[in-house]
Amino acid sequence: MHALDVLGDPVRRRLLELLAAGETPAGDLGRVIQHEFGITQPAVSQHLRVLRESGFATVRPDGTRRLYALDPAPLAAADAWFAEFRRFWQPKLDALGTELARGRRERRLAEAADTSEENDDKE
Repeated sequence: MHALDVLGDPVRRRLLELLAAGETPAGDLGRVIQHEFGITQPAVSQHLRVLRESGFATVRPDGTRRLYALDPAPLAAADAWFAEFRRFWQPKLDALGTELARGRRERRLAEAADTSEENDDKE
């Protein structure tokens, strides 16, 4: 299965988000996904199986629990596929970053001016 096929499913994307925080028991993953998506435990297990078989997740036994962890290698493959398309959105993101920084700078300058005026008024 292609990495983008795996990432195309919102349940699997959410599972990967949860796994990005660190190794997590299958039961904890199941509870979150069942609550957020309203699906059954067997359906969650199927999504976890897809993540394991596609290499996105690893699992290790810990007594009666199964601990899942994120394997970043397939994400790197998806990132590489997106690389040739970044030129379409990266300049816009860079421009947004510049505008956000400009707005923060203007707010800091305005706050500094307000503080200066308050100190002048007190004297």
